[in-house]
Amino acid sequence: MKDLVEVIAKALVDNPDEVVVTEKENGKTLTLELHVAPSDMGKVIGKQGRIAKAIRTVVKAAATEDNRKVDVDII
Repeated sequence: MKDLVEVIAKALVDNPDEVVVTEKENGKTLTLELHVAPSDMGKVIGKQGRIAKAIRTVVKAAATEDNRKVDVDII
């Protein structure tokens, strides 16, 4: 999951070297924290949060194979 979020985020931003994804696990819930450069924040979130919602949808669809709940936080 971490690699999936990282690949998607690096494709969207101007500074792909500053993309960092960290994992935090709480039981069956996995939280992925996406850190990007402040100048790239708008590109990852998108207008009215559409890109962020799309990223979360793709990750949740991929997580159904593992029967896990995955949350993506953009920080």
